[in-house]
Amino acid sequence: MRRTAPISSKGSSVDLPSLNALALRSLVSLFEAKENLFCRCATITKDGLHQETTSRKRTVIALLGLRRLAQSGGSQPFDLRSIANTLLKDTDWVRGVGDLGLLTWFTAEFLPERLPQLFEEFDFNRALEICPDGRQARTTGLAWFLAGLSHARMSSAGTILDLTDVAADAYHLLVNNQGENGIFGQAAYPGLLKRAFCNRFGTFGDQIHAIYALTTFAKAFEIEEPLESALNCGNSIRGLQGEMGQWWFLYDKRACRVVNRYPVLSLHQDGTAPVGLLALGEATGQSFHEAILKGLSWVAGTNELRQDLRNVDRSLIWDSIAPRGKLEKYWEGALNCANISRAYREASLGIRYEARPDHFGWLLYAFGEFGLPGTATG
Repeated sequence: MRRTAPISSKGSSVDLPSLNALALRSLVSLFEAKENLFCRCATITKDGLHQETTSRKRTVIALLGLRRLAQSGGSQPFDLRSIANTLLKDTDWVRGVGDLGLLTWFTAEFLPERLPQLFEEFDFNRALEICPDGRQARTTGLAWFLAGLSHARMSSAGTILDLTDVAADAYHLLVNNQGENGIFGQAAYPGLLKRAFCNRFGTFGDQIHAIYALTTFAKAFEIEEPLESALNCGNSIRGLQGEMGQWWFLYDKRACRVVNRYPVLSLHQDGTAPVGLLALGEATGQSFHEAILKGLSWVAGTNELRQDLRNVDRSLIWDSIAPRGKLEKYWEGALNCANISRAYREASLGIRYEARPDHFGWLLYAFGEFGLPGTATG
């Protein structure tokens, strides 16, 4: 596997160490000290910033990013080990193979000595049969599960539990959801009423998490075949990226086209897209840097509304640009399914003034190695 040159923010309106610093301050705003966990979401209301209840799943992702930042030498105000211990005291939130994969990924990277305990607590060999998202072959769930198994294998060097068979099963279920042009559908076996939709259409999250999982699976198990599927998807979504760098919301795997453009999520623009595409570029030698930097510039104001989604005063990056009314979103989908496209009016779009810790976790997982201003390593 070949490595591409490191990504640089030169030529972009986004400085990566400064972006990391903003993500770190955002996580400070989203931390619930009494519970020692991150909140699910925070929303701007007339009374200020309102925090929802804590979320262990989103705390997992936040910790993955904070660990990556800590490895760069950048200082941060959290006791990561304490938060991790709080997190692992209760695993009742694990309801599917996606959750289990995310927890495994976290444990492998953060607390690898606890992997044997995790393998005793959960039946990995039967997880795809037991869990609803496994039985339905949901793309994002399978992707997180496969990524978790792959990280566990790399962390334990295969000495704890033989994960080969279950990883191969997850891999085959995942690639069966992929269309000829690289796009993934949302699920293979959902309920009957949802089957036609889920078989054909997939979100950007489905695409990018599948790319990361396939790339990591190839690395962990030392096989090349999954990279072809990952690269096929990566090239397809890059070809469909918006002129301003938008990673659109919903895709048609049969026709390889965008069905619903909005909402465009900051989470994807500066978080999950860089995570998946940087991993794919490192594995294949094919650079996705231009597409990644365009996505970052979208967050910084090169977007439909010409507004910077980074709010330095509140130390947050806003969630998305989305239609102001639900009808607009569904109307676009209906027209696109009929192969009729139309431009959104600027007045019909608005910023969603929310912030989520998983957004900043993915951002730091992608760019944490660049450190913070003054200590940057990249």
